[in-house]
Amino acid sequence: MLERRRIEAAILKHVYDTLKESHGPEAAKKAIADAVRRSAVEQAGQFAAAVGGKTSLKTFIDRQELWTRGGALEREVIEASDTRYRFNVTRCKYAEMYRDMGLGEIGHLLSCQRDGTFCEGYDKRLKLKRTQTIMQGATHCDFDYTYDKDAEA
Repeated sequence: MLERRRIEAAILKHVYDTLKESHGPEAAKKAIADAVRRSAVEQAGQFAAAVGGKTSLKTFIDRQELWTRGGALEREVIEASDTRYRFNVTRCKYAEMYRDMGLGEIGHLLSCQRDGTFCEGYDKRLKLKRTQTIMQGATHCDFDYTYDKDAEA
């Protein structure tokens, strides 16, 4: 996934720079945020289809390896149950990569915003709360996913 995000970012960097020149930084950030959001929902739908639509917090957790592969994320799992998945990311190679590419100012749009948005496309019963990210200067990212089994899918 890290390599995929690098390729996407290399392309989006040119889009961002072009939009920033023609429409200003705020419009450029909004366009990038909207495009990445749509991509995250679409990709999440593909992940849901891969499990035959039988999504759960467990199937979500089972797919975490895709994002952590190759040490892309170093995590400390705090809780993993059928209804809650809490962990802290203590190192994020995605953030490092975006900074190295000169995309630190929009790294949170390219990566961090995908996390909560992914829930919308994967399973609407899955929600993310996060108060801080490495990409925006914190020492760690605090992920707190909850899954409401009784909510309407």
